[in-house]
Amino acid sequence: MSSNPLLEKSTLPNQAPPFDRIKTEHYLPGLKAAIEEAEKNIAKLKKNKAEPDFENTLVALECASETLDQVTSAFYNQLSAVGGDDLHALAAEMGPLGAKFSNDVLLDAKLFKRVKAVYDKRGSLTLTPEQKTLLEDTYKGFVRGGANLSKKKKARLREISERLSTLTPAFMQNTVKSAEAFELVISDEKDLSGLPDSAIDSAAHAAEEKGYTGKWLFTLDYPSFGPFLQYADNRELREKIWRAFGSRAWKGEYDNSAIILETVKLKKERAKLLGYKTHAHYVLEERMAKSPEQVMEFLKKLKTAYKPAAKKDLATLKKYAAKEHGLTELMPWDVGYYAEKLRKKLFDFTSEDFRPYYSLEKVLKGCFDHFSNLFGIRFNNAEGKYPVWHKDVQVFDVVNSTDGAFVGTFYADFHPRTGKNQGAWMTTYRNQGLWRGKVERPVVAIVCNFTKPTNDKPSLLTHGEVTTLYHEMGHAIHGLLSDVTYRAVAGTNVRWDFVELPSQLQENWCYEKSVLDTFAEHYQTGEKIPAALVEKLNKAQNYMVGWGGLRQIGLAQLDMAWHTKNPDKITDVESFEDAAVKDTALFPRLAGPSSCSFGHIFAGGYSAGYYSYKWAEVLDADTFELFKEKGLYDSQSAQAYRELLSKGGSEDPAVLYRNFRGRDADPDALLRREGLLKAVKKAA
Repeated sequence: MSSNPLLEKSTLPNQAPPFDRIKTEHYLPGLKAAIEEAEKNIAKLKKNKAEPDFENTLVALECASETLDQVTSAFYNQLSAVGGDDLHALAAEMGPLGAKFSNDVLLDAKLFKRVKAVYDKRGSLTLTPEQKTLLEDTYKGFVRGGANLSKKKKARLREISERLSTLTPAFMQNTVKSAEAFELVISDEKDLSGLPDSAIDSAAHAAEEKGYTGKWLFTLDYPSFGPFLQYADNRELREKIWRAFGSRAWKGEYDNSAIILETVKLKKERAKLLGYKTHAHYVLEERMAKSPEQVMEFLKKLKTAYKPAAKKDLATLKKYAAKEHGLTELMPWDVGYYAEKLRKKLFDFTSEDFRPYYSLEKVLKGCFDHFSNLFGIRFNNAEGKYPVWHKDVQVFDVVNSTDGAFVGTFYADFHPRTGKNQGAWMTTYRNQGLWRGKVERPVVAIVCNFTKPTNDKPSLLTHGEVTTLYHEMGHAIHGLLSDVTYRAVAGTNVRWDFVELPSQLQENWCYEKSVLDTFAEHYQTGEKIPAALVEKLNKAQNYMVGWGGLRQIGLAQLDMAWHTKNPDKITDVESFEDAAVKDTALFPRLAGPSSCSFGHIFAGGYSAGYYSYKWAEVLDADTFELFKEKGLYDSQSAQAYRELLSKGGSEDPAVLYRNFRGRDADPDALLRREGLLKAVKKAA
């Protein structure tokens, strides 16, 4: 191989990745060469005869693996956004190599000795708050990575890390593959009864792409199965697609059960080796919620509000379905369907009523304008300036509106395709901070699975997809507005139960008429979204809030159960999950266990951390109360909030929040927003 773009300094603006030159065959040799380079840099660091200090040890270590960071960020981001058998096969090979290198660093006694020498004299050093954080995080990283263990325990820790590095991508691949294996092909038009035109058009388009001429194809991608469960009159087919979605990666060729059981055993063993009672205790030591007990207390308080509300939601739905539609027994595949019909009756709108007003192109422009008003930044189309990984991907230069100063490079990948992971996420190709000797600006992306355009319609979003866009853009802005020196504490590198505040906060603006008026126009007539429709949306904002809230509490409890209970006593995934969610499940389990496709905790960064969505909702509800009080685009509040975002993980999030808000977050803010505060106070 003559040259490998992964190993070279990019010549593109902002040193963005040269996606047009990166080929599958570059990744493995690129990883090996980058590891070798990093090892040489670390060897040089260790040989330094000068007394260890912040620059020659901490900064040198931060910069030692720049090329390796370049290789791994490109690979793992493409694994999620592009996927395919070749990349997944490579992941099984590359994962252990990366884990071995990471262990080699964290378990290196000489290297730890240098880091510890700087850490031990931290009281006498003149360090900025950011430098103190980097020093403390690095030292803790070594200790939590096993630096103080015996030789025998270090060897076992290596084995565990390397094995986990193969289990994670395997879990992800099974989930994707099992979802792709399901197809609901409809040939009889009667079976489309109840479905909106948008869903029928998308299904016809999907069928055509697969060669099913004259038919309609529904898949387990959310833009496909979501509307089907909400609107399809055919109950038998609703049940079929509901069971298929609920049984992803359970039984058969792509079963994740064995992977889950092995993963939780290994994580428990690793925690014990490192001196922690459970994996959850290990994880939560470095979170705002400091212990499993604190998390469970937090969830318990919310459950006190959500459970009676959810039971009431379900009872209302059952009564409505029986009285108005003659349904004798409400089943899980009926909930979305009758909830949509009842919403229509109570509030006089359906989710589909919004779609004509939400063309993706205009929503995106409105979202950019929103951030321009809030933070004084501008998104300039940079098509052709940067190569992209798929023709659908859009790319933008982000600059300050006032002086044109460059803020960062931003990619957006919006539509489903074969191989791509489901869901929506924000990711970073390079964090803001020190890079090749200079403090550089970031390269970030959001990846979504929004409804595709069809032959005669643009991509038209649901209101839920609009809030998803604002959510992921909130993460992207956190990365883009970062203003620190060191990449390790930049952008979204924050405590995991703080990371969702910037994203969830942005969803609030999607319910404000003045904001919607900036982009919500009928894609054919140009008519602005009617005020009456937005008013109905806001009246319905807490519709079924108990049902949705209880589901999130159930998933958070399930996560905590997997990571606190003794895995040696777990014999099968199904019975364990049933016991873990028993007090939040309002239906018996009629499909596979959620655990088998629970990528957040088994293939993402949310193990013992799923509670953080609700934790951050408290912060976002409290923060938005400030903007509602002072003004949606109040410059003083926005500037104070930008200051919080700019700090990334360079300071304690509790301190950052206190500095921004002038006090700690009000724990009642979320339930107040959801109209459930009285229920909790009454129970207390």
